[in-house]
Amino acid sequence: MRARLPLLLLLAGTAVLYLWRLGDSGWANAYYSAAAQAGAESWHAWFFGATDPAGGITVDKTPAATWVMGLSARLFGVDAWSVLVPQALMGVASVSLLYATVKRTAGAAAGLVAGAVLALTPVAVLMFRFNNPDALMVLLLVAGAYCTVRATEKASARWLALAGVAVGFAFLAKMLQAFLVLPAFGLVYLAFAPAPVLRKLWHLGAALGAVVVAGGWWVLVVELLPAGSRPYIGGSQENSVLELALGYNGLGRLTGEEIGSVGGGGWGSGGWARLLGDEMGGQIAWLLPTALVLLAAGWWAGRAAERVGLALWGGWLVVTAVVFSFMNGIIHAYYTVALAPAIGALIGIGAVALWRRRQEPVAAAALSGALAVTALQCYLLLLDWSTALAALVLVLGLIAAVGLFLASTVPSAVVVPVAVVAALLGPGAYSVATAATPHSGAIPSAGPAVTNRPGGLVLMGPGGTVNNVGGGGGMGGLLHAPTPGAGLVGLLRDSEGFTWAAAAVGSNNAAGYQLGSGEPVLAVGGFNGTDPAPTLEEFQEMVRSGLIHYFLGGALMPAETGSDASRRIAEWVADTFTATTVDGVDVYDLTAGAQR
Repeated sequence: MRARLPLLLLLAGTAVLYLWRLGDSGWANAYYSAAAQAGAESWHAWFFGATDPAGGITVDKTPAATWVMGLSARLFGVDAWSVLVPQALMGVASVSLLYATVKRTAGAAAGLVAGAVLALTPVAVLMFRFNNPDALMVLLLVAGAYCTVRATEKASARWLALAGVAVGFAFLAKMLQAFLVLPAFGLVYLAFAPAPVLRKLWHLGAALGAVVVAGGWWVLVVELLPAGSRPYIGGSQENSVLELALGYNGLGRLTGEEIGSVGGGGWGSGGWARLLGDEMGGQIAWLLPTALVLLAAGWWAGRAAERVGLALWGGWLVVTAVVFSFMNGIIHAYYTVALAPAIGALIGIGAVALWRRRQEPVAAAALSGALAVTALQCYLLLLDWSTALAALVLVLGLIAAVGLFLASTVPSAVVVPVAVVAALLGPGAYSVATAATPHSGAIPSAGPAVTNRPGGLVLMGPGGTVNNVGGGGGMGGLLHAPTPGAGLVGLLRDSEGFTWAAAAVGSNNAAGYQLGSGEPVLAVGGFNGTDPAPTLEEFQEMVRSGLIHYFLGGALMPAETGSDASRRIAEWVADTFTATTVDGVDVYDLTAGAQR
């Protein structure tokens, strides 16, 4: 029990950090909360990941994350806690699995360091307290890494197949991003598993088959079903999961040619400095340079088993970081949570390997240099938030760096605690500030709240970047869900006998009205309003058939690519029916007869 006490304390602290005042974020990302609500009411909507119980259109991802939230909402009721707690528990599980994985190659101390770094990475705190699919993807990928390590130890085809299953299900959480770890997993097994090459290639082929089966069964079911038997596939232009996976959520993210995307590209300049810049630095860059230093130094100092871990996590980090740095399509800062487990593992393995050889001048110098890099990086990231904390971290870090350089003469009981505090104080403080800040909308960002401005809560990121995380009208309702007033809620609830109480352009608009009223609301055009679902002709037929009670007007985004069906629908409704204003929203009663 005493041996497990540090791990239990780490997991308990992680749980407190991830669950503390979790309900303050409300619905967080209303887009996925609406899908969870739909899944709690309808198994049909749950299976396909539809955004409304009637199954009009799906979220623009595969639905594994909404499956978990939908089951939680079905069991415990539809509220903020039932939607958000699953992600917090996934975070605790990810820390535990990372510890177990690193421990197998580098020992318990390295596992504890790795788990602590993951738990206190600001973007991890953000995403494990939020309801985007990233939390489930990270958990499954760490599980895949654990299985790969187990497989490599004894050339186990069974464990390698389980790694493939984990990555396949991660695909069902966030599509092709899950596959970025596959090169590292495959090469590590090929290089280090104790078996003939031909046998290892056979095992890898079987594991790849496991990836395809675990990730492809749902895709196959959806592709084989007639379109009329399921919801429209959100994010696609041709009602196809394969198109979504390979296009909008696949190669389009690399090339910038995502048909149906609002904005036509321009998602920031790519390059080696992207992960260290203003937008992403405060999310993930605190210990990123340190991880790279310890990857190289740890390889020099490490034993054979430690090198297996360094190769696995180093490959994970390098491939994912390069893709994130140079992709030209849609990329958001919170994607970098996928780097956090690898950073934590590399720091844990590398630091322990060097510490074991601290009597050697080269190892002592490498440890000292790594901590000095950490102190300088954290100092730069903290300057725009707290100059006092930045100075404290820098001073502590430099003192600890000197102590590590003189590790052969300075007592471990003195230098180790100071070094740990110096390394984790910056990201830890930023993480606590992140947990203390409610987050909502489609593009959350880790960091402290510094002010409130009209339109929502504003966060200040490193470099002075401003991140709007609340409010109603950002980007014409594209990124934030409205909160309907009592009059509008009462109107929507008086829609018995209709398949949809209302329709609104854009998934976030529809989600806000649906969550506020508890009634199904059709998201015309999907997330961006650029999906051809429904077409104008299909919508007109829905109105004639009495399926939709109201149409709720609002700001529209220009459709630079993709379908303009939602714009045509909104214009037809405005030309055909008379609007009344309820709680500031234009409401068209689609059963009240034509205006002209």
